Amino acid sequence: MTTETDTRRIAFDRSDALVEFYRRMRLIRQFEDRASRLYKTNQIPGFLHLSIGQEASAVGACWPLDDRDIVTSTHRGHGHCIAKGLDVDGMFAELMGKATGTCKGRGGSMHIADPRKGIFGANGIVGAGMPIAVGAATAAQLHGDGAVVVAFFGDGAVAQGVFHESVNLAAVWDLPVIFFCENNGYAEFSPAADQHRATLEDRAAGYGVEFHSVDGNDVVAVATLQAELVSRIRDGAGPMIVEASTYRWHGHYEGDPQSYRHEDELAEWKLRDPLEVLAARMRAAGLHDRIDSVNSEVDDIIGRAVDLADKAPYPEAETAADYVISVRKVIPEPTSPTEGTWKTMHAITAALTRELDDDPTVFLAGIDVGEGGNVFGLTRGLAAKYPGRIRDTPISESAIMGTAVGAAMAGYRPVVELMYFDFIGVCLDQLMNQAAKMRFMTGGAASLPLVVRTQFAAGKSSGSQHSQSLEALLAHIPGLTVVMPSTPADTYGLLRAAIQDPNPVIFIENRLLYGMKGPKPSDDHLIPIGKAVVRRPGSDVTVVSYSSMMQSCLVVADRLSVQGIDVEVIDLRTITPLDFDTVLTSLKKTNRLVVVHQAVGEFGVGAEIAAKAVREGFWHLDAPVVRVTAEQSPAPYSPVLEKVWLPDETKIEAAIREVFEADPA
Repeated sequence: MTTETDTRRIAFDRSDALVEFYRRMRLIRQFEDRASRLYKTNQIPGFLHLSIGQEASAVGACWPLDDRDIVTSTHRGHGHCIAKGLDVDGMFAELMGKATGTCKGRGGSMHIADPRKGIFGANGIVGAGMPIAVGAATAAQLHGDGAVVVAFFGDGAVAQGVFHESVNLAAVWDLPVIFFCENNGYAEFSPAADQHRATLEDRAAGYGVEFHSVDGNDVVAVATLQAELVSRIRDGAGPMIVEASTYRWHGHYEGDPQSYRHEDELAEWKLRDPLEVLAARMRAAGLHDRIDSVNSEVDDIIGRAVDLADKAPYPEAETAADYVISVRKVIPEPTSPTEGTWKTMHAITAALTRELDDDPTVFLAGIDVGEGGNVFGLTRGLAAKYPGRIRDTPISESAIMGTAVGAAMAGYRPVVELMYFDFIGVCLDQLMNQAAKMRFMTGGAASLPLVVRTQFAAGKSSGSQHSQSLEALLAHIPGLTVVMPSTPADTYGLLRAAIQDPNPVIFIENRLLYGMKGPKPSDDHLIPIGKAVVRRPGSDVTVVSYSSMMQSCLVVADRLSVQGIDVEVIDLRTITPLDFDTVLTSLKKTNRLVVVHQAVGEFGVGAEIAAKAVREGFWHLDAPVVRVTAEQSPAPYSPVLEKVWLPDETKIEAAIREVFEADPA
């Protein structure tokens, strides 16, 4: 059997190339045909989307790619994976949810990936692979090894905002990426003609990107075009769009009644079966016997793969939570600095500078982070010092987050900026469904060392869309780490630790702390992620807080100390993973607990801590747990209303007195 390494070395010689085209296409066809039958007998669970009829576009598009190149795929991605070199043994096992699957049974049909082979994933979210492709292409550009990225998508994905953001950003940065559209005529159940009023060629012109169309059922035509484009892009030609016209024989998903199309339409397309089109060319070249031998070879491969997958074990139940978080290096708690003075804003700049100096895979990207130096001047001067590694982006939050995901998977450590925390809703998919889940869905094969820096604050009449403290939203998503520092020294140490961390970290700053002054730590200062700290020891009441409210809690604690109430103040620093052990240790001593945060109270961080306190510290509680939070409404604009809405020192003191004076009986 011809190995994958051998086939990549085959020149575009007629006989050898035709046979290899046919072998790959036949492997895809037989894989999906067998998958369809296994699905009907319930040997494959979940959803199954097949690309039978589209084999030529997958094989032709991947033909000129080698090991340095990367593809992103769609929910209909089996063919792309096989064309890029993924073995069908692991794929069948993955579809069956077995431990020997490509992704150890964590991904399934819609999420098969192997970053080690440059396959950054089939994707259950329409269009979501395109921003990831932009990130992978950014890494390729920075690395400078001539790698090319191919982002597969369907005609329906053109209606997604991430299509626009991704193509535009790729064009602005001149990235080495081909956006490869497999236009099979339908966006799920709807004809493509009903979905768009502009052609893909028209759209390409709007982005200033080259456009090429090709018969997606003619593998030779696709491979010939793709070989030319890949060669040009390796030489610096920049991004391109390819539209391959093809057709899927099966429905949108297995079981789809297909009431939206006519049988005669399918019959007409089957007359242009891409395997038969190629077989006719092979017969004309005198390769009749090779067709039969390939068919026999592929049937054996498929039969063996299905047998192995069927006999393979399912994952052990105790491994259900494996691969969510990469193991962190141990960072000891440093000595708190006591000398020198600097501001939080300077700590951020210094941390970014140190990591950019120490690690060439670190780069920054975001809106106005380059020439503009960030809205608050935090990255001022870095663009000149690190050319190419400080990247201004369009106002395209989804593309920015996707860039971080793709670049991290490609071996870089991106730090991207979300200008305001409130804008998280614009790009939540790339964090919630991509960054947070990719390691898990690939069975630990993907690494996501990325940082999203963002900021929030309330109290200065910024209004409902620029004042929100949304950390609980992200803390609820397994796979994300959420960090919220409260001092200049911790900001420096935690930001450096976040950039060095192997996991996706959301680093949330409070803009009202940017001017806060505090002692300056050493240049090597690092703070352990996931570890709270006792800011002020006490014996009567435990107060837990973080970010800017920490400072208010310390002020209140000092004021109450002269009145005979000894308050212990704990700074969480990291929201998730939550260090409840430090809280519980304090609770065992004080027997009273108050939680303070600027976010609204219901379903928030305080609610989680209160629930843990009742569960794990019930016998130590001498009073109900009290939360001090913002009121349950959007942030008001009027200063008078905002003052009522926000927690403040008066409310914190009242809560402490309430639990202190409660009768434990």
